[in-house]
Amino acid sequence: MVADASSWASFQDDLAALERLSCDELERLYVGRLCDRTTSGEVRLPSRPATGPLARRLVLAVLGAWELHQHLEVGELLTSELVANAVRHAAGRTVGLHVARKPGWVRVEVRDSSRSLPCMIIAEPLPVTERGRGLQVVDDLADRWGADLLPRGKGVWFELKVRERV
Repeated sequence: MVADASSWASFQDDLAALERLSCDELERLYVGRLCDRTTSGEVRLPSRPATGPLARRLVLAVLGAWELHQHLEVGELLTSELVANAVRHAAGRTVGLHVARKPGWVRVEVRDSSRSLPCMIIAEPLPVTERGRGLQVVDDLADRWGADLLPRGKGVWFELKVRERV
């Protein structure tokens, strides 16, 4: 929670500045921070449809920098699904993208301001619809996935097994 009126105004100004940045500017701003394994690895992105392709490019850059090339395709697809869900279903102005590496795993998490946890919809096989299958794709392709309530919203994440080099 923001402590006083001046802090709130500063927060609103920062948010407005973030929303004015183009996807290319956001990518240049954040790619180094996400690739640096010694930092937090979370960035805030505007909650808008163009954020999906941006988040995919950022995750591809991180996985490439970490030499996890075998996970590029699935990491890109699953990131796209989580970001699309956050943009479509959460009412916040931003989403958080967090990428972390721990022994044996890489984790991508998308955070939003909604405290409604996602549920997987088991859709009928036909007709194939454009929406409603995102979490099914995550469930099919991720080694693990889940959702956690956070103090100000939720995080939906997936993890992929990483074979450590000896």
